[in-house]
Amino acid sequence: MADASAPVDLLVCTTCRAGQPTDIEGPRPGTQLFEALRASDLPENVTVKGVACFSNCDSGCSVTIRGGDDRWTYVYGNFTGADDADLVAEGVTKYAETVDGLVPWRERSTHFRKNCIARIPPLEIPE
Repeated sequence: MADASAPVDLLVCTTCRAGQPTDIEGPRPGTQLFEALRASDLPENVTVKGVACFSNCDSGCSVTIRGGDDRWTYVYGNFTGADDADLVAEGVTKYAETVDGLVPWRERSTHFRKNCIARIPPLEIPE
């Protein structure tokens, strides 16, 4: 049985450069986004995890939002770094409130509507 309080993973590509050269000093924009999200006030059922490379390098910083066997999984891109932490936090909060991962289109921010890289069905595909 689906449950809106089930755990949600927010995966952040920590190697994303957001188009910057590889020789820039300091943490990459993906790492900056990851650190800003870890410091954010997210729902209790959301865990932020850093991962290396989503192979989506041409689409800015990328995140994946997944929530177990009953929810759809989404990959979003074109984030710029820490400045987008509030935008990502809003999106994952709306996702975490669902039982199936389907946030109504009009309730998604414009960024989430226009920068969905992939939508992956749940393990048990609903009929």
